[in-house]
Amino acid sequence: MMIHGFGFLSLSASLVLPWALTGLVQGQRITESLFKDVPQPSTVQEIPLPNRKLISRISTATTYYVSGNGNDRNSGLSTSSAFRTLQRAANLTNPGDTVLIMNGQYKNAPKDGAVLGIKRSGTANAWIKYKAYPGHFPKIQHNTWSGISISNGASYIEINGLEVIGNNANITLSYALSQKYNRSNPLTNGSCISIAGGNKGRSHHINILNNKVHDCGGAGISAIQTDYVKVDNNTVFNNSWYTLYGCSGISMLNNWSSDNNQGYKIFVTNNRSYNNRMYVPWIEAGKITDGNGIIVDVSKGYRGRVLIANNLTYKNGGSGIHSHDSQNVDIINNTAYFNQQSPDVKKKGKGEIYAGYSSNVKIFNNIMYPSPGNAANSNMKNVNVNYNYNVYPNNSTIKITGSNDMIADPQFVNASARDFRLKSTSPAINSGLKWKDVPEDIQGKLRVSPDRGAYEMR
Repeated sequence: MMIHGFGFLSLSASLVLPWALTGLVQGQRITESLFKDVPQPSTVQEIPLPNRKLISRISTATTYYVSGNGNDRNSGLSTSSAFRTLQRAANLTNPGDTVLIMNGQYKNAPKDGAVLGIKRSGTANAWIKYKAYPGHFPKIQHNTWSGISISNGASYIEINGLEVIGNNANITLSYALSQKYNRSNPLTNGSCISIAGGNKGRSHHINILNNKVHDCGGAGISAIQTDYVKVDNNTVFNNSWYTLYGCSGISMLNNWSSDNNQGYKIFVTNNRSYNNRMYVPWIEAGKITDGNGIIVDVSKGYRGRVLIANNLTYKNGGSGIHSHDSQNVDIINNTAYFNQQSPDVKKKGKGEIYAGYSSNVKIFNNIMYPSPGNAANSNMKNVNVNYNYNVYPNNSTIKITGSNDMIADPQFVNASARDFRLKSTSPAINSGLKWKDVPEDIQGKLRVSPDRGAYEMR
């Protein structure tokens, strides 16, 4: 069973941040007094308003600035008085605030759990946003448990346009293997962006947008016990190499229902996820199990739906995309190429895109292109899982087909150069099923007569 960093259904404190602290702030409230003139001109009488509602003080949203040349003794309120550390700004945020991050390299202090630990929430109408300053490309470099952590139930948070870099460059495989029983080593187990669950609170309404996330020993982007999450237009690569936990590029584990909405609430869309791979056995199984491009994992009780659409996944150690022990997942218009690179995974032959131990899953309009002789898909102990309108090359192992699936060369422009657009002669063009919730392709082009795969060519 492929559960990221956990012993079957139990959560491991070592994967997530064990030192998250509570940080929610409630708005103060004030009473309103009415002053009225009375016959004596020198006196003022206060009239109580027992039937009036208390009026919340209206707070003005603040923009904080952080710079590689800043100073935490500054006010943080302008580009010329920017803070130096991300945490200085994070500790001040209130609903509606924005933290604009300028060029610079941001590192964790020794023994810190994250470079940026987010524990304060926004509200439905006033999100807290952490964004790259326009035209800037800040880098978060870490050797601890997370580059960015969202914990203690922090919600209504957006992370946008940042680069998060892990510790892989400083680790050798021999060192990582020597640590394969050490659950407490952040040097090998750290993740890039982590949304933590657990008894300190569950997060909801989180947007992870337009980030570059790479070289973390653990997960690239990991969401645990969350709801209303959007992971969109991120580039995620070279993660999961050295952890003893079963991690992947993008993982949604133990999805949590914060309400009874049965529509789409979790979106994993328009991402590029590649070369995420395990080199150290998962401690619970003693073997390589994961290193997937994208996985929805152990979410059988989730009442909402998950949409995985318009993603490119290639050359990952595990599958390109799959649903494991989950329900209510739609995997639509993705392109998966030459995944299953890990020998242990390849032997199992589960597929480029597939569902296992899952229910109520639709796998439509995808291109699944395994290396020669490997499995394109599979159907393991599923209930109500449908494959249709997909494309598989004729040199692959196809374990299940839908009535409109196609066995043919999709004719990529240049797969070896990572160009997975379709040639004009591709049979995938104009042959897909129109899916109303996927109106555009990975580049934002309208899907009129839908093509199969992540790209729309006409």
